[in-house]
Amino acid sequence: MSDKNPEMRDTAARICRDYLHGVWKYVTAQNIILKRISGGLSNWLYNIQLPEGTIPIRGEPRQVLLRLYGQIHGEKALEGLITESVIFTLLSERRLGPRLHGVFPGGRIEEYIPARPLLTKELADFTLSSLIAEKIGQIHTMQIPISKEPNWIWDTMNNWLIIATDILENIEDIDIQHLDNINAIKYINLEYEINWLKNLVMQQKYPVTFCHNDMQEGNILLRQNTRKPELVLIDFEYCSYNYRGFDIANHFAEWQYDYTAPEYPFFHERPSAGPTKEQKLNFIRAYLKKLGKEGSVEEHHIMMEIRVFSLASHLFWGLWSIVNAKISQIPFGYWDYAASRLKNYMYLKEKILASGPTLDGNLKRKSKDID
Repeated sequence: MSDKNPEMRDTAARICRDYLHGVWKYVTAQNIILKRISGGLSNWLYNIQLPEGTIPIRGEPRQVLLRLYGQIHGEKALEGLITESVIFTLLSERRLGPRLHGVFPGGRIEEYIPARPLLTKELADFTLSSLIAEKIGQIHTMQIPISKEPNWIWDTMNNWLIIATDILENIEDIDIQHLDNINAIKYINLEYEINWLKNLVMQQKYPVTFCHNDMQEGNILLRQNTRKPELVLIDFEYCSYNYRGFDIANHFAEWQYDYTAPEYPFFHERPSAGPTKEQKLNFIRAYLKKLGKEGSVEEHHIMMEIRVFSLASHLFWGLWSIVNAKISQIPFGYWDYAASRLKNYMYLKEKILASGPTLDGNLKRKSKDID
C-alpha cells in the first residue's frame, strides 16, 4: 500500500482516469504526484495531485483524496458501507463534508482539503472544543433518510460479539505476546455486559439524533491558511441515528487516546487527560447554544448521559478491537487497545454501581438480575 509501490501507483492513476474528468484522463503512474497520508484505522488514504505544470481545463480539481476501504466482511458490513456512502453524499451536497468526486468498488474519490487532523491534546483547547461542540450540534440536527430507531449500537455490538466470541475461543494461532491481554478480556462476560448496559440505557428515555459516532481527533480536520480556526468533519462510516449521549461521551473518551505513537502498540493511553467538569460544561454549553436549548436543566441531562454512554463507548470500541485483531491488515495493537477499553468499561461500571440510585433507584438490583 506504499505510495512508492509501482502497483499502487498504477491503481491510483487508473482510478483517477476512470472517475475524474478533464486532464485527469491523461495521468499515468509515472507522472501523478502520490502521497500516502495519515487517516483512520479502517481505510488507506492518499493525496493525488496532477502532474507538475498541468493546467485544469474544465474546472476539475488539481488534487483529490483517494480513499481505499479496508477489508469488508459479510453482508452487514457491505450494507453499512452503502449507508455510509449515501450519508457521505448527502453531507457533500449540503457542504457539511468534503465534496464527493467519484465512487468505485473498494473506495471513493473525495475533495482534498488543505488541512491537518487535530492532535489529541488539542481536543482540550477551549476554542477548538467549542467549535467541535458546534459541529456535533450541526450533525445532531440533520434529518437523514435512514431508520430513526437507535438500534445501530446494539445490533453492531451483538454482531461483533459473535465474531469476537469465535476469536476468543480459537486463539491457537495468536502470537503469545497477546495472551495476557486475551486472558484479561476472556475474564469479562461480554454478552452479559452488552445486556446489562442495554438494560441500563432502557431505564431512561435518552434523546436520539443523527450521530457521527466516531468523533476522534483523526476525524476532525483543522483547515490551513485561514484567519480563524475552521474545522471539517470527515469519516462518516459509523454514522447512524443513535443516542446523542454516545456521540458526546465517545468524543470525551477519545481525549485519553493518542493514535500517533510510532511504535507498537501504535497508541498511547493518557488516563489523566480526560476532560474536567469545567471542560465538559464548556463543550455542552457551546453544543446547546448551537441547538438553541441553553439552560442548566439541559446541561444536567447531558452530564448524566455522558456518565452512562461513556460505558457504551468503551464497550463498543473494545468489541471492535477484538474483531479487528483478527481481520485487519493495518498495523495496530488491537489486543492492547481492546484490553484498555474494556478495563475502562469495568472501572466506570463499578463507579456507577457504587454511586447507588444516582441514575435509577433500582439500578443495583436490576443490574444483578440480568442473565
